[in-house]
Amino acid sequence: MNDTRPERPGYTVVGAGAIGGTLAFALARAGHPVTVVDTDHAHVAAIRTRGLVVARGGTRESVPVTATTPDEFDGTLTRVLLAVKAQATGAALDWIAPRLAPDGYVVSLQNGFNEPLIAQRLGAARTVAAFVNIFADVIEPGVVLDGGAGALVIGEPDGGPVSPRVRELVAHLRSWGPAVASDNVEGYLWAKAGFGAMLAATALADAPMADLIDRHRPAMAALTGEIFAVSDRLGITLEAFDAFEPHAFRHGADSAVRNAAFDRLTAWLRTQTKDRSGIWRDLAVRHRPVEAPTHYTDVFRHAAREGLPTTLLHTVVSGLRRLEGAAHDMSESRLDELDRLAQAPAHDMSESQLDELDRLAQAPAPSLPLGPDQAEAVRQWLDAHREDMVADLAAYTSQGSASDDPRALDSCLGWLRGWLDRRLGAPDTEETLVREEAGDILVRRYSARDTTTRDGRPVLLLGHYDTVWPTGTLDTWPFRRDGDRISGPGVFDMKAGLVQAVWALRALDALGLPRPACTLMLNGDEETGSLASRDAIVAEARDSRLAMVFEAAADGAIKTARKGVGLFTVTVTGTEAHAGLDPTAGASAVDELAHQILRLADLRAPDAGTSLNVGVVEGGTRSNVTAGRAVGHIDVRVATAAEQRRVEDALAALRPVDPRTRVEVTGGWNRPVFERTEGVAALAGLARRCAALLGHDLSEASVGGASDGNFVVAQGTPVLDGIGAVGSGAHARSEHTSVSGMVIRAALAATVLAALAGE
Repeated sequence: MNDTRPERPGYTVVGAGAIGGTLAFALARAGHPVTVVDTDHAHVAAIRTRGLVVARGGTRESVPVTATTPDEFDGTLTRVLLAVKAQATGAALDWIAPRLAPDGYVVSLQNGFNEPLIAQRLGAARTVAAFVNIFADVIEPGVVLDGGAGALVIGEPDGGPVSPRVRELVAHLRSWGPAVASDNVEGYLWAKAGFGAMLAATALADAPMADLIDRHRPAMAALTGEIFAVSDRLGITLEAFDAFEPHAFRHGADSAVRNAAFDRLTAWLRTQTKDRSGIWRDLAVRHRPVEAPTHYTDVFRHAAREGLPTTLLHTVVSGLRRLEGAAHDMSESRLDELDRLAQAPAHDMSESQLDELDRLAQAPAPSLPLGPDQAEAVRQWLDAHREDMVADLAAYTSQGSASDDPRALDSCLGWLRGWLDRRLGAPDTEETLVREEAGDILVRRYSARDTTTRDGRPVLLLGHYDTVWPTGTLDTWPFRRDGDRISGPGVFDMKAGLVQAVWALRALDALGLPRPACTLMLNGDEETGSLASRDAIVAEARDSRLAMVFEAAADGAIKTARKGVGLFTVTVTGTEAHAGLDPTAGASAVDELAHQILRLADLRAPDAGTSLNVGVVEGGTRSNVTAGRAVGHIDVRVATAAEQRRVEDALAALRPVDPRTRVEVTGGWNRPVFERTEGVAALAGLARRCAALLGHDLSEASVGGASDGNFVVAQGTPVLDGIGAVGSGAHARSEHTSVSGMVIRAALAATVLAALAGE
């Protein structure tokens, strides 16, 4: 019998974390085709392997969904459920906009007030408002812990009447829980702002949310009262949800009513599987910036315009800022201080104290010397020049630059000189360091402008212009652009990175923003180990304040640790003999090499980040001759200097099992370990704060591949690596990068440079 039921409409869930993963699971289980898009490679890989898993109590249930990273997605978007962190909304919209169908729409299933930004970028007709209160959490890649049903409200933006698309959405989302339609989603969002402020405040300490709210009722009531005073002034009708009753927490509410509301709220919270907030988890577990400042930007703005105090809210947000990277400083004493503030008049704080709270709460970082308006101006300027950037990348990609073709490298470097002159003007000085057996090294120096930094040493902008692609590859695989996707030999590794670096400098010049002294250094042998350029790179780094390496990103993440790489050869010498006539007379080098390979395998230490691969084995002359010589070529990757020494000592100590053979180890460490030093961590923190200014959540990654940044870190200069292209497929025909990624990554580089000019 044929199934004649109509196919259920499909959804794309962008951000498959707690909220997105929970709803994607429910929709897929109800029979809807679901695609989840997430930047977390491990999360995506786990979902592909075993489906999207939801854990409840002691049970786990899995449903199949399509899982992909943004770079791998290929298609058109129609129904999009947006569930990324609030500060990542801008980046998500950059990716969504060129893929969204004319009749498609985006539902903001996020914390905070994100609908105006979505409507501004995509149009109000393609924006759907939503309020969600889901207590869930990602507990391991591919697995979401279900916290039980909560409130989910869908509606048109700006209080429009409930439409057919909203009714359809609600009907489908009821596969998860009690979804409803409303023409007052804004009332729910403002109510959640008050409730969310309580939860955010609990992240100042390390204890269950319910207990902290219960013990610090004065602070919690005053905190929500500040927010609801703003919503009252705006004429918002607050809506109750779950066990939260917003009217009980407005200024002037009856104390008995308020205490009863506290009782019901804390009792309900104690029934939840998740006893700490997502903000607490960001600080204590994930060690990443919190999204609370983004949530309350509109509250602060409206309060300032209306002349309403937000002392408690400022104190909470600034306290969370101080805990970023310092979760060990969580303390309930911070909530005790909030209680004290709640019981004192706002004017008891000095004007300077209030100004300091305002600065800490709203600025992206306590010491970042540029503001969101400047960062947005950089992004908009680069966005206006995105086609120029694409044209530059197309022209650059058309210059073949195989590492083993000196003529092609010379031609490419000549083109680069002319292009750099056109885009940046003549440098203060230029050097070409000639290399006989590799591409020459180009060094260009640009002076500082309007800088206030006390460190006048230059920032080293490091890149390479050689690629792994053989001469002639362009004949069969030229530069191609398909919407936001660009492919071609070397576009990801690392030609787009250099284009971004140059346009970052152009943006600062065009907008009159400060920049530090910069040294642009390009080598032509990185893909073959930088044997001819290593010493020059180290010498230049020694006189530099820091280095920014424009190698490609790791799924959008900067790279704050890379493994050291060792290339070794084990050569065994034996004694030849006739294997049939005199089988005991010879000493087999092949047998001995086999023994040594088993010994080498014991050097692997995955938990310590050490891998060892015997990738090529050669030996013997004929099957009837005992082998007199055998060779094994080894690739070793280590994550720490200690592991490097251990492997080095073990290789030096190799001795033959058969005393009639001789074992010799040659080779060495091609690149030292790139460890996440204190200086590297500080640069990563600066980059994250700059990314937050641009509306992005920037993550870090430790990778197995090496770069010239390994040399720089090893000699003591901090490095910000992986600030280049967004895409994937390095060294493969799938290599590609993103146009929108070029814009945002160039903006990130520019804001980092501007920040360095003022530090």
